[in-house]
Amino acid sequence: MNDLQDIAALLGRTLLGLMFFVSGVEKLGAFADTSAFMSAVGLPAVNVLLVLAIVVEIAGGGAICLGWRTRLAALALLLFTAVVTMVFHRFWNVAPDQAIVQRLMFMKNLSIMGGLVLLFAFGPGTLSFHYEGERAR
Repeated sequence: MNDLQDIAALLGRTLLGLMFFVSGVEKLGAFADTSAFMSAVGLPAVNVLLVLAIVVEIAGGGAICLGWRTRLAALALLLFTAVVTMVFHRFWNVAPDQAIVQRLMFMKNLSIMGGLVLLFAFGPGTLSFHYEGERAR
């Protein structure tokens, strides 16, 4: 990789990871409200699922930002995002006035999943803890 690619990989990875990290922290700060929202959707064991979501988002987002265990974190967040998308953004199953927003959220999540697939395929880049660990060997 050249310098521009190294910086672009770091920036892209950080922006992608930060979104998940912040989302997890926000869920932690609004635990009761988020739990109530999840209950309204009809999910079982919402507190367990919410704790799992918070852990996946904070740990996965943080790992991606740092470039540590990036492929594993990207895969975990890819699976998480796929499930969340299918559960919470079913634009085909809502009133027409809600369908536009839900379709937009669905497509946004598909784009995020595309970024996670690229991160899984190509790794974190050279400006990462992964690269530094490999170089030390």
